[in-house]
Amino acid sequence: MSAGDGATYAPPPVPAPVVEAGEFVFAAMGLDHGHIYGMCEGLIGAGATLKWVYDTDERRVAQFRERFPSVRVARVEAEILDDPRVRLVAGAAITSERCALGLRVIDSGKDYFTDKAPLTTLEQLAAARDAVERTGLKYAVYYSERIHVETAVFAEQLIQQGAIGRVLQVVGFGPHRLNAGSRPGWFFEKDRYGGILTDIGSHNVDQILHYTGSTDAKVVNSQIANYAHPDHPGLDDFGDANLVTNTGATGYLRCDWFTPNGLQTWGDGRTFILGTNGFIEQRKYMNLGSADGPGHLFLANDDGETHFRVTGKVGYPYFGRLILDCLDRTENAMTQAHAFKVIELAIQAQNQATDLSTSR
Repeated sequence: MSAGDGATYAPPPVPAPVVEAGEFVFAAMGLDHGHIYGMCEGLIGAGATLKWVYDTDERRVAQFRERFPSVRVARVEAEILDDPRVRLVAGAAITSERCALGLRVIDSGKDYFTDKAPLTTLEQLAAARDAVERTGLKYAVYYSERIHVETAVFAEQLIQQGAIGRVLQVVGFGPHRLNAGSRPGWFFEKDRYGGILTDIGSHNVDQILHYTGSTDAKVVNSQIANYAHPDHPGLDDFGDANLVTNTGATGYLRCDWFTPNGLQTWGDGRTFILGTNGFIEQRKYMNLGSADGPGHLFLANDDGETHFRVTGKVGYPYFGRLILDCLDRTENAMTQAHAFKVIELAIQAQNQATDLSTSR
Protein backbone atom coordinates (compact mmCIF):
# COMPACT_ATOMS: atom_id res chain seq x y z
CA MET A 1 0.00 0.00 0.00
CA SER A 2 1.07 3.57 -0.65
CA ALA A 3 3.49 5.22 1.75
CA GLY A 4 2.02 8.53 0.61
CA ASP A 5 -1.48 7.84 1.92
CA GLY A 6 -2.21 6.94 5.52
CA ALA A 7 -5.65 5.60 4.57
CA THR A 8 -4.12 2.76 2.57
CA TYR A 9 -0.83 2.34 4.43
CA ALA A 10 -0.06 -1.17 5.63
CA PRO A 11 3.46 -2.19 6.72
CA PRO A 12 5.07 -5.21 5.08
CA PRO A 13 4.07 -8.48 6.76
CA VAL A 14 6.35 -10.04 9.37
CA PRO A 15 4.86 -13.55 9.53
CA ALA A 16 4.74 -15.26 12.94
CA PRO A 17 2.02 -17.93 12.79
CA VAL A 18 0.49 -19.09 16.07
CA VAL A 19 -2.02 -21.50 14.49
CA GLU A 20 -2.10 -23.96 11.61
CA ALA A 21 -3.88 -23.20 8.34
CA GLY A 22 -7.65 -23.45 8.79
CA GLU A 23 -7.46 -23.50 12.58
CA PHE A 24 -8.64 -19.90 12.97
CA VAL A 25 -11.02 -18.67 10.25
CA PHE A 26 -12.04 -15.04 9.90
CA ALA A 27 -13.96 -12.79 7.51
CA ALA A 28 -13.79 -9.17 6.37
CA MET A 29 -16.88 -6.96 6.29
CA GLY A 30 -17.10 -3.24 5.66
CA LEU A 31 -14.30 -2.07 3.35
CA ASP A 32 -14.92 1.67 3.67
CA HIS A 33 -11.43 2.37 5.05
CA GLY A 34 -8.17 1.02 3.66
CA HIS A 35 -7.01 -0.09 7.10
CA ILE A 36 -8.91 -3.32 6.45
CA TYR A 37 -5.88 -4.43 4.41
CA GLY A 38 -3.45 -4.01 7.29
CA MET A 39 -5.88 -5.72 9.66
CA CYS A 40 -6.21 -8.74 7.37
CA GLU A 41 -2.48 -8.89 6.59
CA GLY A 42 -1.71 -8.88 10.30
CA LEU A 43 -4.11 -11.74 11.03
CA ILE A 44 -2.94 -13.78 8.04
CA GLY A 45 0.69 -13.28 9.08
CA ALA A 46 -0.23 -14.77 12.45
CA GLY A 47 -1.70 -17.85 10.78
CA ALA A 48 -5.38 -16.95 10.43
CA THR A 49 -7.34 -18.06 7.36
CA LEU A 50 -9.37 -15.41 5.50
CA LYS A 51 -12.50 -17.14 4.17
CA TRP A 52 -15.08 -14.47 3.34
CA VAL A 53 -15.45 -10.85 2.30
CA TYR A 54 -18.64 -8.80 2.16
CA ASP A 55 -19.32 -5.22 1.15
CA THR A 56 -22.16 -3.52 -0.67
CA ASP A 57 -19.71 -1.85 -3.09
CA GLU A 58 -18.67 -4.31 -5.81
CA ARG A 59 -15.72 -2.12 -6.77
CA ARG A 60 -14.25 -2.33 -3.29
CA VAL A 61 -14.79 -6.08 -3.21
CA ALA A 62 -13.01 -6.49 -6.56
CA GLN A 63 -10.07 -4.44 -5.28
CA PHE A 64 -9.95 -6.51 -2.10
CA ARG A 65 -9.87 -9.74 -4.13
CA GLU A 66 -6.86 -8.46 -6.05
CA ARG A 67 -4.98 -8.44 -2.75
CA PHE A 68 -6.55 -11.63 -1.39
CA PRO A 69 -7.52 -13.70 -4.45
CA SER A 70 -8.57 -16.85 -2.56
CA VAL A 71 -11.26 -15.10 -0.51
CA ARG A 72 -14.90 -16.00 -1.13
CA VAL A 73 -17.42 -13.22 -1.79
CA ALA A 74 -20.54 -13.35 0.37
CA ARG A 75 -23.77 -12.36 -1.34
CA VAL A 76 -25.30 -11.08 1.89
CA GLU A 77 -23.98 -10.34 5.36
CA ALA A 78 -25.80 -13.35 6.80
CA GLU A 79 -23.61 -15.79 4.85
CA ILE A 80 -20.74 -14.74 7.08
CA LEU A 81 -22.64 -14.33 10.33
CA ASP A 82 -24.27 -17.74 9.95
CA ASP A 83 -21.03 -19.57 9.11
CA PRO A 84 -20.04 -21.57 12.23
CA ARG A 85 -16.41 -21.84 11.09
CA VAL A 86 -15.87 -18.06 11.24
CA ARG A 87 -14.45 -17.15 14.65
CA LEU A 88 -13.87 -13.43 14.09
CA VAL A 89 -15.05 -10.66 11.76
CA ALA A 90 -12.71 -7.80 10.85
CA GLY A 91 -14.34 -4.58 9.72
CA ALA A 92 -13.45 -1.06 8.62
CA ALA A 93 -16.89 0.38 7.99
CA ILE A 94 -17.74 4.09 8.08
CA THR A 95 -16.71 5.13 11.58
CA SER A 96 -20.20 5.95 12.87
CA GLU A 97 -21.42 2.54 11.61
CA ARG A 98 -18.69 0.42 13.19
CA CYS A 99 -20.56 -0.10 16.44
CA ALA A 100 -23.75 -1.28 14.73
CA LEU A 101 -21.73 -3.77 12.68
CA GLY A 102 -19.96 -4.94 15.81
CA LEU A 103 -23.23 -5.51 17.65
CA ARG A 104 -24.51 -7.64 14.77
CA VAL A 105 -21.28 -9.64 14.74
CA ILE A 106 -21.36 -10.19 18.50
CA ASP A 107 -25.04 -11.10 18.43
CA SER A 108 -24.15 -13.81 15.88
CA GLY A 109 -21.74 -15.33 18.40
CA LYS A 110 -18.46 -14.13 16.87
CA ASP A 111 -15.64 -11.89 18.08
CA TYR A 112 -15.29 -8.50 16.38
CA PHE A 113 -12.13 -6.68 15.29
CA THR A 114 -12.69 -3.12 14.11
CA ASP A 115 -10.60 -0.32 12.75
CA LYS A 116 -10.11 2.68 14.96
CA ALA A 117 -12.01 4.71 15.93
CA PRO A 118 -14.19 1.79 17.04
CA LEU A 119 -17.26 4.03 17.48
CA THR A 120 -18.15 7.71 17.62
CA THR A 121 -20.47 8.41 20.58
CA LEU A 122 -20.70 7.61 24.27
CA GLU A 123 -24.11 6.07 23.62
CA GLN A 124 -22.53 3.63 21.18
CA LEU A 125 -19.82 2.90 23.73
CA ALA A 126 -22.45 2.00 26.33
CA ALA A 127 -24.10 -0.38 23.85
CA ALA A 128 -20.77 -2.01 22.98
CA ARG A 129 -19.86 -2.44 26.64
CA ASP A 130 -23.24 -4.00 27.33
CA ALA A 131 -22.86 -6.46 24.42
CA VAL A 132 -19.42 -7.55 25.58
CA GLU A 133 -20.52 -7.95 29.19
CA ARG A 134 -23.62 -9.88 28.14
CA THR A 135 -21.87 -12.30 25.78
CA GLY A 136 -18.22 -12.47 26.86
CA LEU A 137 -17.20 -11.86 23.23
CA LYS A 138 -14.51 -9.45 22.09
CA TYR A 139 -14.79 -5.97 20.59
CA ALA A 140 -11.13 -5.64 19.59
CA VAL A 141 -9.69 -2.45 18.11
CA TYR A 142 -6.97 -1.84 15.51
CA TYR A 143 -5.03 1.00 17.18
CA SER A 144 -2.52 0.55 14.39
CA GLU A 145 -0.05 3.30 15.28
CA ARG A 146 1.01 1.18 18.25
CA ILE A 147 0.16 -2.44 17.48
CA HIS A 148 1.25 -2.36 13.81
CA VAL A 149 4.42 -0.28 14.15
CA GLU A 150 7.69 -1.99 15.05
CA THR A 151 9.20 0.99 16.89
CA ALA A 152 6.08 1.10 19.07
CA VAL A 153 6.37 -2.60 19.90
CA PHE A 154 10.08 -2.24 20.64
CA ALA A 155 9.46 0.80 22.86
CA GLU A 156 7.10 -1.32 24.95
CA GLN A 157 9.77 -3.99 25.30
CA LEU A 158 12.37 -1.45 26.41
CA ILE A 159 10.01 0.03 28.98
CA GLN A 160 9.22 -3.42 30.36
CA GLN A 161 12.97 -4.06 30.69
CA GLY A 162 13.33 -0.87 32.74
CA ALA A 163 15.44 0.93 30.14
CA ILE A 164 14.09 4.38 31.04
CA GLY A 165 12.69 3.77 34.53
CA ARG A 166 9.19 4.86 35.44
CA VAL A 167 7.34 6.57 32.57
CA LEU A 168 6.42 10.15 33.44
CA GLN A 169 5.13 11.54 30.15
CA VAL A 170 4.14 10.48 26.65
CA VAL A 171 3.97 13.00 23.82
CA GLY A 172 2.53 11.82 20.52
CA PHE A 173 2.35 13.55 17.15
CA GLY A 174 -0.01 12.17 14.51
CA PRO A 175 0.23 14.27 11.34
CA HIS A 176 -1.50 12.93 8.24
CA ARG A 177 -1.68 13.89 4.57
CA LEU A 178 -5.20 14.86 3.59
CA ASN A 179 -5.34 13.76 -0.07
CA ALA A 180 -8.80 15.33 -0.12
CA GLY A 181 -9.60 14.29 -3.67
CA SER A 182 -9.28 10.60 -2.84
CA ARG A 183 -11.41 10.72 0.30
CA PRO A 184 -15.07 9.61 0.36
CA GLY A 185 -17.75 12.12 1.26
CA TRP A 186 -18.34 10.68 4.74
CA PHE A 187 -14.76 11.50 5.69
CA PHE A 188 -15.70 15.20 5.86
CA GLU A 189 -18.94 14.78 7.87
CA LYS A 190 -18.22 15.07 11.57
CA ASP A 191 -21.16 13.00 12.73
CA ARG A 192 -19.88 10.14 10.56
CA TYR A 193 -16.10 10.22 11.21
CA GLY A 194 -16.39 11.48 14.79
CA GLY A 195 -14.03 14.46 14.77
CA ILE A 196 -10.24 14.48 14.69
CA LEU A 197 -9.66 13.66 18.37
CA THR A 198 -12.08 10.74 18.25
CA ASP A 199 -10.54 9.52 15.01
CA ILE A 200 -6.78 10.06 14.83
CA GLY A 201 -6.53 11.11 18.45
CA SER A 202 -7.59 7.69 19.69
CA HIS A 203 -4.24 6.31 18.45
CA ASN A 204 -2.39 8.67 20.75
CA VAL A 205 -4.65 8.13 23.75
CA ASP A 206 -3.97 4.41 23.35
CA GLN A 207 -0.22 5.02 23.51
CA ILE A 208 -0.44 7.40 26.47
CA LEU A 209 -2.35 4.87 28.56
CA HIS A 210 -0.31 1.89 27.40
CA TYR A 211 3.19 3.27 27.88
CA THR A 212 2.36 4.80 31.26
CA GLY A 213 0.70 1.60 32.46
CA SER A 214 -2.49 3.51 33.23
CA THR A 215 -6.08 2.34 33.33
CA ASP A 216 -7.72 5.77 33.31
CA ALA A 217 -7.00 9.44 32.72
CA LYS A 218 -8.56 12.88 32.90
CA VAL A 219 -8.76 15.14 29.86
CA VAL A 220 -7.40 18.42 31.23
CA ASN A 221 -8.01 20.41 28.06
CA SER A 222 -8.47 19.89 24.35
CA GLN A 223 -8.75 21.97 21.20
CA ILE A 224 -9.87 21.50 17.62
CA ALA A 225 -9.88 23.71 14.56
CA ASN A 226 -10.58 23.95 10.87
CA TYR A 227 -7.78 26.33 10.00
CA ALA A 228 -7.41 25.92 6.26
CA HIS A 229 -10.28 23.93 4.70
CA PRO A 230 -13.39 26.15 4.52
CA ASP A 231 -14.63 24.05 1.58
CA HIS A 232 -14.99 21.17 4.05
CA PRO A 233 -16.63 22.83 7.10
CA GLY A 234 -17.16 19.49 8.85
CA LEU A 235 -13.45 18.69 8.88
CA ASP A 236 -11.24 19.22 11.90
CA ASP A 237 -7.82 19.72 10.35
CA PHE A 238 -6.13 20.20 13.76
CA GLY A 239 -6.61 18.85 17.26
CA ASP A 240 -4.64 18.52 20.47
CA ALA A 241 -5.23 17.51 24.07
CA ASN A 242 -3.56 17.21 27.49
CA LEU A 243 -4.22 14.23 29.76
CA VAL A 244 -3.25 13.29 33.32
CA THR A 245 -3.35 9.56 33.97
CA ASN A 246 -4.22 7.69 37.14
CA THR A 247 -0.53 6.84 37.59
CA GLY A 248 0.26 10.55 37.82
CA ALA A 249 1.92 10.63 34.39
CA THR A 250 0.97 13.21 31.77
CA GLY A 251 0.24 12.93 28.09
CA TYR A 252 0.02 15.36 25.21
CA LEU A 253 -1.23 14.56 21.73
CA ARG A 254 -1.39 16.57 18.54
CA CYS A 255 -2.93 15.39 15.28
CA ASP A 256 -3.50 17.25 12.04
CA TRP A 257 -4.05 17.05 8.29
CA PHE A 258 -1.13 19.29 7.29
CA THR A 259 1.53 16.89 5.99
CA PRO A 260 3.10 18.78 3.06
CA ASN A 261 3.25 17.19 -0.38
CA GLY A 262 7.04 17.29 -0.33
CA LEU A 263 7.32 14.91 2.62
CA GLN A 264 8.40 11.40 1.64
CA THR A 265 5.53 9.67 3.44
CA TRP A 266 1.98 10.37 4.63
CA GLY A 267 3.02 11.66 8.04
CA ASP A 268 6.06 12.16 10.25
CA GLY A 269 4.55 10.22 13.15
CA ARG A 270 6.63 10.53 16.31
CA THR A 271 6.24 9.52 19.93
CA PHE A 272 8.39 10.77 22.82
CA ILE A 273 8.44 8.82 26.08
CA LEU A 274 10.09 10.38 29.14
CA GLY A 275 11.13 8.21 32.06
CA THR A 276 12.90 8.78 35.35
CA ASN A 277 16.12 7.31 33.92
CA GLY A 278 16.02 8.15 30.24
CA PHE A 279 13.86 8.80 27.22
CA ILE A 280 12.76 7.24 23.94
CA GLU A 281 11.95 8.86 20.62
CA GLN A 282 10.16 6.93 17.90
CA ARG A 283 10.44 8.08 14.29
CA LYS A 284 7.90 5.62 13.04
CA TYR A 285 7.51 6.11 9.32
CA MET A 286 10.57 8.04 8.22
CA ASN A 287 13.77 9.74 9.32
CA LEU A 288 13.45 13.35 8.24
CA GLY A 289 15.92 14.45 5.58
CA SER A 290 17.15 10.95 4.81
CA ALA A 291 16.26 7.94 2.69
CA ASP A 292 16.62 5.58 5.65
CA GLY A 293 12.99 4.45 5.54
CA PRO A 294 10.81 3.73 8.57
CA GLY A 295 11.51 2.07 11.91
CA HIS A 296 13.84 4.37 13.87
CA LEU A 297 13.97 4.38 17.65
CA PHE A 298 16.35 6.49 19.71
CA LEU A 299 17.13 5.60 23.32
CA ALA A 300 19.06 7.73 25.79
CA ASN A 301 19.67 6.54 29.34
CA ASP A 302 22.48 6.21 31.86
CA ASP A 303 24.24 3.72 29.58
CA GLY A 304 24.47 6.17 26.68
CA GLU A 305 22.71 6.87 23.40
CA THR A 306 21.52 4.25 20.90
CA HIS A 307 19.88 4.48 17.49
CA PHE A 308 17.93 1.30 16.75
CA ARG A 309 16.71 0.42 13.26
CA VAL A 310 14.00 -2.14 13.85
CA THR A 311 12.21 -2.64 10.53
CA GLY A 312 11.67 -6.34 9.95
CA LYS A 313 13.28 -7.26 13.28
CA VAL A 314 10.52 -6.92 15.87
CA GLY A 315 7.28 -7.94 14.20
CA TYR A 316 3.72 -7.43 15.37
CA PRO A 317 2.85 -9.80 18.21
CA TYR A 318 -0.60 -8.27 18.74
CA PHE A 319 -2.19 -10.33 15.96
CA GLY A 320 -1.01 -13.70 17.20
CA ARG A 321 -2.03 -12.77 20.72
CA LEU A 322 -5.48 -11.72 19.49
CA ILE A 323 -5.98 -15.06 17.74
CA LEU A 324 -4.96 -16.96 20.85
CA ASP A 325 -7.13 -14.70 23.00
CA CYS A 326 -10.12 -15.60 20.84
CA LEU A 327 -9.31 -19.30 21.08
CA ASP A 328 -8.41 -19.35 24.78
CA ARG A 329 -10.69 -16.50 25.98
CA THR A 330 -7.75 -14.62 27.45
CA GLU A 331 -6.71 -10.94 27.22
CA ASN A 332 -3.03 -10.87 26.31
CA ALA A 333 -3.24 -8.76 23.14
CA MET A 334 -5.17 -5.87 24.71
CA THR A 335 -7.70 -5.83 27.51
CA GLN A 336 -11.26 -4.96 26.64
CA ALA A 337 -11.22 -2.35 29.39
CA HIS A 338 -8.26 -0.62 27.72
CA ALA A 339 -9.79 -0.69 24.24
CA PHE A 340 -12.97 0.93 25.53
CA LYS A 341 -11.27 3.41 27.89
CA VAL A 342 -9.16 4.75 25.01
CA ILE A 343 -12.17 5.65 22.90
CA GLU A 344 -14.06 6.97 25.92
CA LEU A 345 -11.27 9.47 26.60
CA ALA A 346 -10.90 10.36 22.91
CA ILE A 347 -14.62 11.12 22.64
CA GLN A 348 -14.50 13.16 25.85
CA ALA A 349 -11.59 15.16 24.44
CA GLN A 350 -13.52 15.75 21.22
CA ASN A 351 -16.76 16.68 22.96
CA GLN A 352 -15.21 19.20 25.35
CA ALA A 353 -12.72 20.69 22.88
CA THR A 354 -12.52 24.42 22.34
CA ASP A 355 -13.02 25.19 18.65
CA LEU A 356 -10.18 27.54 17.77
CA SER A 357 -11.43 28.11 14.24
CA THR A 358 -14.39 30.10 15.62
CA SER A 359 -12.12 32.52 17.53
CA ARG A 360 -10.23 33.93 14.54
